[in-house]
Amino acid sequence: MFLLNNIFQDPEQLSNSWAIAKDSLGPMLEGAIKNTIPLAILSFIFGIILAVLTALARMSSSKILRGIARVYVSIIRGTPLLVQLSLIFFALPDLGIKLDPFPAAVIGFSLNVGGYASEIIRGSIQSIPKGQWEAAYSIGMSYSQTLRRVIFPQAARVSIPPLSNTFISLVKDTSLASFILVMEMFRKAQEIASVTYEFLLLYGEAAVLYWILCFILSIIQGSLENRFGRYLAK
Repeated sequence: MFLLNNIFQDPEQLSNSWAIAKDSLGPMLEGAIKNTIPLAILSFIFGIILAVLTALARMSSSKILRGIARVYVSIIRGTPLLVQLSLIFFALPDLGIKLDPFPAAVIGFSLNVGGYASEIIRGSIQSIPKGQWEAAYSIGMSYSQTLRRVIFPQAARVSIPPLSNTFISLVKDTSLASFILVMEMFRKAQEIASVTYEFLLLYGEAAVLYWILCFILSIIQGSLENRFGRYLAK
């Protein structure tokens, strides 16, 4: 029975529904703290590392590295995330590789973030004027020193907004981990709804919690943009 159908007709049903919402808040927050947030953070960290390596490979003078990176990005961008998670969790056991739900989700999301974020990072690096490279080389810096001390700090400022959006999208995408049995926030909502049949109430509650998380992240994004603003070349 849906909450909206009875909100003005059955005060007792309304009271029961709100009791369910209150009781479900704890398990859903537990799922967010124990799985949703750690899953998003770990996947983003590993994904960014992979993205940086992929971006540098795309800009490498080696045709082999460029080709491998291009194929990887193409596969990630050309296949649905849910299919990628299914291949890792359900298909790899056919090859003798069996992963627990959480590690499988981390691998899947990291690969996905790496593919998309690599193009953001590559574009950010290429947006830095060539004069910055030449100036660094002229004072004796090596390629790695130039990247670390000159290019990356400036590219970070350029990439903060799109990478922040990627992380916010990742937080929402973690709900797909419920498909491979990760007990994250949305999975908790599904389990409670399957017993109480209050699908509208519980899924709506989950939506509000996701929105709150993303709203907090958007505030952090603004703070990071201001902090990295000092690295922007004038």
